[in-house]
Amino acid sequence: MPTGAFTSYIDVAQIALYVFWVFFALLILYLRREDKREGYPLESDRSDRITVQGFPSLPEAKTFRLPHGGTVEAPRAERDTRPLQAEPASYFPGAPLMPTGNPMTDAVGPAAYAQRADSPDLTAEGETKIVPLRSAEGFYLEPRDPDPRGCNVIGADGQIAGTVIDAWVDRAEVLIRYLEVEAAGPQGQRRVLLPMTCARVKGGKDKPRQVHVHAITAAQFADVPATQNPEQVTLLEEDRICAYYAGGRLYATADRQEPLV
Repeated sequence: MPTGAFTSYIDVAQIALYVFWVFFALLILYLRREDKREGYPLESDRSDRITVQGFPSLPEAKTFRLPHGGTVEAPRAERDTRPLQAEPASYFPGAPLMPTGNPMTDAVGPAAYAQRADSPDLTAEGETKIVPLRSAEGFYLEPRDPDPRGCNVIGADGQIAGTVIDAWVDRAEVLIRYLEVEAAGPQGQRRVLLPMTCARVKGGKDKPRQVHVHAITAAQFADVPATQNPEQVTLLEEDRICAYYAGGRLYATADRQEPLV
C-alpha cells in the first residue's frame, strides 16, 4: 500500500479534492444568498401574495453601520410603495411595461430610478461630495481644456435650450459630474443639472463653442428634475436627474421608439 493511503483506493490527495469540492459548493451557496440582500424578494405578476426568491432563500437580515452615522438593514423589510405608472404591453406574465403618462418621468424602463437617500453623498472627510465650482474652494478648470461656462446648450432638435452657468465637480474623484444650465421653464428661467456624460462640448477656434445634448430636446429641459438646494444635489435627486436623461434616449421623440429596420 502506498505511503499516505488509508485504503487501497483512497489517499490524501483524493480526500483533499473532495474537501475542496464541498468547500467550493458551500462558497457558491453563501455568495448566492449574499447577493440577494438587494432586490429580493421579486414581485410576482400573478399575485401580491406570491414571494419570488428562488433557491437558495433570502439570508437573515443584517445591520450595516454607515461611515457617517446611521445604519441600514439588508434585506430591507419595506417595499417600494410608489404607484406604478405603467401597464403590461400584453397579458402574459413578464410582459414589458408601457408608461401610461409622461414616459420620461413615470420611473419606468430607462427612466426608472431607485428611492435612494434624500441626502447628499459625502467624501471620506464628511464634506459634500458634488458641488458647483463656485463653492469648491481650491478647484478650477484646466486652462488648456475647453471651458463650457457661458456656452449655449443645444438640444437633440438643434434648438437652444439654455446657457451653461457653472460646472459641478466631484471633490473625491476630481472630475466634472454635471453642468448647471439656465433654461426656460413654464414659470420663467430655471437652473437644472446636465450630466457631463450626456454633454459634448464642440467648437472653438473659428466656431463658437457649444454644448450639444443628444438625450433630450431643448423644450424638455423645462421638466428636468430640480434640486432642493442650489448648492448641492442629493443621492435621490441624482438618480431622478440621470433617469430623466436616460428616458429621453428612448422617449424624447416618437421616432426613437420605432424599430431601426
